[in-house]
Amino acid sequence: MRELLRTSDIVLISALRATLAARGIELFEFDGPIADTFAGFSDFPRRLFVCDEDHAAAERIAREMAPEEFV
Repeated sequence: MRELLRTSDIVLISALRATLAARGIELFEFDGPIADTFAGFSDFPRRLFVCDEDHAAAERIAREMAPEEFV
């Protein structure tokens, strides 16, 4: 598994999950419960992971959807 992105933007997470799923790429979300507990604090973003073999494709898609997250 490789980390794809860290974000607190739940709309982006939902859109990314749907887009990747449509292409057969599974997205794994970590830190959801702690992020929910401390909602509103950017100190606790959710970490999004994909399988190693899907990382390059998933990163291309994520960069197209949210280039500001990769600055």
